[in-house]
Amino acid sequence: MLARKKSRRRLVIFLVLAAALMLIGILAPLIVPNDPNATNASHMNASPDAEHLFGTDRYGRCVFSRVIMGTRTSIFSAVVLVAVTFVIGTALGMIAGWCGGAVDSVIMRLVDIMLAFPQMVLAVAVAGVLGGGMINAMLAMGLSGWTLYARLARAQVIAMKKEPFISAAQLSGCSDAKIMLHYLLPCMLGPLVVNAATQLGVMMIGIAGLSFLGIGVTEPHAEWGSMINQSRAYMQLAPWATLAPAGATVITVMVFNCLGDCLRDYLDVEAAK
Repeated sequence: MLARKKSRRRLVIFLVLAAALMLIGILAPLIVPNDPNATNASHMNASPDAEHLFGTDRYGRCVFSRVIMGTRTSIFSAVVLVAVTFVIGTALGMIAGWCGGAVDSVIMRLVDIMLAFPQMVLAVAVAGVLGGGMINAMLAMGLSGWTLYARLARAQVIAMKKEPFISAAQLSGCSDAKIMLHYLLPCMLGPLVVNAATQLGVMMIGIAGLSFLGIGVTEPHAEWGSMINQSRAYMQLAPWATLAPAGATVITVMVFNCLGDCLRDYLDVEAAK
């Protein structure tokens, strides 16, 4: 009972923090104190003050406003990317595990090919070919991001498809699609959702890394990795322009990683009841 209450309390705390970050991203255009793209030659690399809480960058733009606007870009791009890779990977993994044979071999060999290359190296190569931009950065990160869900879903399906309740569903005349959607998917959602929550932080780091390298989100759009790249040359003169987006990235990734850990612990406790 004590473990269940503790895990639930931690889960609620990080759910609230994650929801607050997403709310900031949604309301970003309404709550920024200054225009995030407005330049001011008289305030270049200005230190933090009442008007610019995090100072300004080399173009005189308000760093605080750009960090707030970057919340929308960084978080929601990762959420969309994880959602798409979640659906694609889960669907392919379930098909591979349920059908077996040649279908399973083809899908899993494709997974092996994707996993043969480090995700970030493959993403850099793909983004370099496609060019800069948020859509291309998301495509580059998602190219191998679905493999985690595919392998997990396949393993879950193989473990459950011989269970008595699946045999009963087959004898009752249910189609393969109905069995996978109505009987198998609900049973495996827990581990898949936990992995998805953890992957949010990974995708944020990946997109920020591509932007830092100049092959992700490009100026003048506010994105934390791009902001770090633009201001790193002025680290000694205006460290706030680099530390603010870097701190926002670290805090946000930690929140979503802790959310995934808390969700896993909560589900483990509930399953042990």
